[in-house]
Amino acid sequence: MTKLIHIALIILISVSFSCKEKVGNAKVSEVVTEVKNDIERIEPPNWWVGFKNQQLQLLIKHPNISEAKASIKYPGVSIDKAHKADSPNYLFLGLSIAEHVKAGQFNIYFDFKNGTQLVQTYQLKDRESEAADIQGFDSSDAIYLITPDRFANGDTSNDIDVNLNEKTINRADDYGRHGGDIKGIINHLDYIQEMGFTQIWSCPLLTNDMPESSYHGYAMTDFYQVDPRFGTIEEYQELAAKAKEKGIGLIMDQVANHCGSQHWWMQDLPFKDWVNQQSNFETKQPLANSNHRRTSNQDLYASNRDKTEMTEGWFSARMPDLNQRNPFMANYIIQNSIWWIETLQLSGIRQDTYPYPDKMFMSDWAGAIMDEYPNFSIVGEEWSYNPLLIAYWQKGHENKDGYQSNLRSTMDFAMQNNIVEALNQEESWDKGLVKIYEGLANDFAYASPKDIMIFPDNHDMSRIFTQLKGDVPNTKMALSYLLTLPRIPQLYYGTEILMDDFAKPGDHGLIRTDFPGGWEGDTVNAFSGEGLTDAQKDMQSFLKKVLNYRKTSAAIHDGKTMHFAPFMGTYFLFRVIEGETVVHIINKNKTPMTIDLKRYEEIGLHGKTLKNIISGETFKWQDEIILNERGSLLLTTKL
Repeated sequence: MTKLIHIALIILISVSFSCKEKVGNAKVSEVVTEVKNDIERIEPPNWWVGFKNQQLQLLIKHPNISEAKASIKYPGVSIDKAHKADSPNYLFLGLSIAEHVKAGQFNIYFDFKNGTQLVQTYQLKDRESEAADIQGFDSSDAIYLITPDRFANGDTSNDIDVNLNEKTINRADDYGRHGGDIKGIINHLDYIQEMGFTQIWSCPLLTNDMPESSYHGYAMTDFYQVDPRFGTIEEYQELAAKAKEKGIGLIMDQVANHCGSQHWWMQDLPFKDWVNQQSNFETKQPLANSNHRRTSNQDLYASNRDKTEMTEGWFSARMPDLNQRNPFMANYIIQNSIWWIETLQLSGIRQDTYPYPDKMFMSDWAGAIMDEYPNFSIVGEEWSYNPLLIAYWQKGHENKDGYQSNLRSTMDFAMQNNIVEALNQEESWDKGLVKIYEGLANDFAYASPKDIMIFPDNHDMSRIFTQLKGDVPNTKMALSYLLTLPRIPQLYYGTEILMDDFAKPGDHGLIRTDFPGGWEGDTVNAFSGEGLTDAQKDMQSFLKKVLNYRKTSAAIHDGKTMHFAPFMGTYFLFRVIEGETVVHIINKNKTPMTIDLKRYEEIGLHGKTLKNIISGETFKWQDEIILNERGSLLLTTKL
């Protein structure tokens, strides 16, 4: 185990050989016939048998609960340590769950000196799947990113919850709630499948009981509750199950760095160091935001001040910064992630703001998850245009400071930026295309390039159609190229119909525009095609063909990659595996161009027939090719 986990377990757990003997010989002294819920809050709300890690930390929240003595009478389950917090209203129980324990319900008794007894029924469940059966995502997948409030409203009855702070719904307000929900995603799984996507990444669906802008989901106020305006936990499970039936995995967006300022624990924090800058918060003193100097994680010369301001500064005044150096907080976050993996049978986690929390904890967090689920996938957000910074966080990378990451995948903001800059440059086609060529050449920095996530845009940046100045051929070039790279591709909902934010580029509310057809009465319906322009229909069809070809392309999934330096305004990329070669050609010329194919003879395609993946037309690879139109050309030897 990693160092931080050891520290946490030393504090929480004190297991002796005699204790193990006692647990092993325990007798059933009661049968739970009535579920009791005397305790205000217990987290995790349930757990499972059969984990490698047999320790469980329970957070107990109840008035003056620290004064109670806790006990359990269930064979194989023992309390190793009852740890009082700084607040008298919390108790942290460290449980040991023996290997032989059977699933079932048992009572936890809390006895006070005045004779009062509180009883809480707790449940250990059987796991739905073996750990090895939970499969992650990889380069064979294509991920569809959805902002759920803006995708489709499948249940209008949950649009407003009078018990939450934000009580209005207004589709005219880009920063208000629009009513999209889990049911809306479920209702359109056929569309997502038919487009060719194999994974869904939804922005967070947990409760954000914030007074405004609660729709985006990144200021969580309860880490174990689905926001009722999105639906129920049962609907979340239904989404996961129905998606799986269609061959689509579910990726959960999680946040280890911060919570929302209205989180239930902010009114009564368990420890004096539960969040960073806690004393300032509690005494209403000024709070420092993060300096956002993410390079301080890698910088050999970084000052302690810069490091501290980076990791302990709040992301914003509305997002308290969690202190993962507190071992109870560390265990809380790790267990929360595992709880959701088991509850939803997830295929992956996207971890928000990955470089902001304590970096040693982040390695422990990812390691604890991967230890339980060896085939799982985690991608961390590192918004950097420097490949060296991106590479630092990937498992297997040799870092000069000795840092060892357990993160499988990072996000390729660097290559995304190169693609946009290259295609927007008009002065010299070759000079522009060299940015892509040299950008891909940076793959030597990565431990595993094909496990990095590439994307044209996402929920935090301008739409790719906007970034490329409304140029359709350039947009097709960008999309087809990144879908051919040795990467895990992610596309944002609406990219397939040229959604844009021209009215106010970069505005987050506008970037997350409603998907047309997701609301009753929409005059345009992108799910059916009704009301779309010819250009939108063409892009939708284009992406559908590329994505569905990609589904079964071994060359794109696992093939050798070779590219040639830009030549006469063109750039050739090849993906090669036995039995299949895929060719991607970018042509920036505005007039017809004849290209000498002898330049590429080492690929071994001379005399072979290739098919145009988009048009279906065949082409024989001879001495030259005439490129008539500016745009991308996708060819395959699979006929």
